[in-house]
Amino acid sequence: MTVDREQVLRAAATLLSRKPTATMDEVAKAAGIGRATLHRHFAGREPLVRALEDFGLCEIEAAMEAARLDEGSAEEALRRLVAESQPCAPLLAFLITEHQLFEGEVNEGWDRSDARICQLVRRGQEEGVFRIDLTAAWITEALYGLMSTYAWSVQSGRVAAKDYSYMIAEMLLGGITRRSVQK
Repeated sequence: MTVDREQVLRAAATLLSRKPTATMDEVAKAAGIGRATLHRHFAGREPLVRALEDFGLCEIEAAMEAARLDEGSAEEALRRLVAESQPCAPLLAFLITEHQLFEGEVNEGWDRSDARICQLVRRGQEEGVFRIDLTAAWITEALYGLMSTYAWSVQSGRVAAKDYSYMIAEMLLGGITRRSVQK
């Protein structure tokens, strides 16, 4: 039997996004394969998480492509990015938490994603729409944080998944949009 690696990663991502402490046995069961088969592809949890990191970063990069970050205003592009990121937000939330376990090791995919979002933010700052007193790096981290928090909140039943785009875009844009100074 041929095992579809992407199908295994998708099943693992779905499970681990809901239950971060799931065992390799539980991952194998969720993927519909035996534990031995899973271990032939991923020798343990760390190699599985590393593969999920690559997979998740590909997913967020695909969301960025679909969002057409270079088209329209920076605000419109940011709204599109938030909407396109919804399917990968739970995996992103899991990866951000797991990433803390890999001290000093940075996947280049994070750097690429950060750079693209920072570029979008800087464009919004140059357009005079986004605040310039907040760094592009900080706004990027805030976006990741909001995406992760929303994914966890949906999982716990505190918010509705259908409100993802609206709630994140409004919260982020409410904080980063420049306001005219009243005298």
